[in-house]
Amino acid sequence: MACKVVRYNKKGSDKVYWGVLDGLIYPLKDQYDSTEDFLRSGRSQAFALAAKVPDKGGIAPAEVELLSPVTAPCQVLCQGANYRQHMIDSGMNPDEKKFNMIFNKSAGSITGPYNDVVRPAHVSLLDYEVELGLVIGSDIHTPRHIGEGDLPEIIAGIVIGNDVSARDVQVPEMQFFKGKSYRTFCPVGPVLCLLDADEFHYLEKLELKLAVNGQLRQRESSGDMVFKPAATLSELSQIAHLNVGDLVLTGTPSGCALSIPSPLVAKIGGLLPEAAKWKMFKKMQAKKPNYLQPGDVMELSICSADGAIDLGVQRNKIVQA
Repeated sequence: MACKVVRYNKKGSDKVYWGVLDGLIYPLKDQYDSTEDFLRSGRSQAFALAAKVPDKGGIAPAEVELLSPVTAPCQVLCQGANYRQHMIDSGMNPDEKKFNMIFNKSAGSITGPYNDVVRPAHVSLLDYEVELGLVIGSDIHTPRHIGEGDLPEIIAGIVIGNDVSARDVQVPEMQFFKGKSYRTFCPVGPVLCLLDADEFHYLEKLELKLAVNGQLRQRESSGDMVFKPAATLSELSQIAHLNVGDLVLTGTPSGCALSIPSPLVAKIGGLLPEAAKWKMFKKMQAKKPNYLQPGDVMELSICSADGAIDLGVQRNKIVQA
């Protein structure tokens, strides 16, 4: 049975705790400094507690502050344009695109599931991306072929991630890392869902949803991923050390605010000097109504249709720097 783990502190205190969420939060007896520390030393304790929840000692979630269950130090590795319709929206043919787009975000961008997302003063094209996050559960320091049957060894659990992006930095400057790594640009949580070996089939049966101010913007099944987790982790092992506690964001569905210019507009833009081309890009994108504004509230969820896997609800408000 899936084990839902949360990381939290008691209101008015800086002391951080880990606990199992089963309606109420049941604290683990040991404390852990990081996600890596918890996964290496506390997983068995969490599963044991989830299997036999005590009759007393639970804490109402409303009484605490839920924090990101993924902590630095860690890597945040990401896939781009990994859902069929998102590829099409991005001007790609999913039947012809043969490469897995991979980039990274700074661990400094990680923030809690209910913290404010801060829009930097120089950013106006702020975008959202709901993503299924894979939390690595074992070290991989050599190239390796990872099959579907290996996933229970490699993936400890899953989380909700939001790949918040400053499109007016990412696109004109061709700076994925910078445009996606400002502080608070990676809300994670509230739940780290540890999976049993027989639950990994759910990785392709989860519904991802994102709404802004109550208006649904993104909704799609994780089964529509083009590059699946096993293939992606195999590829990542060719180019990076993967460590316990690292986070892999697996791409976002269609429905982002960013829109790709028509072929004619793109052709005209290609004839312009660089400065004029990107000035036109920003002007056209600014007319799109879906970019995030101060005061907007994003609400994200990921769950299975049968309710066996439920990563909770992430909710973040946009504030201006």
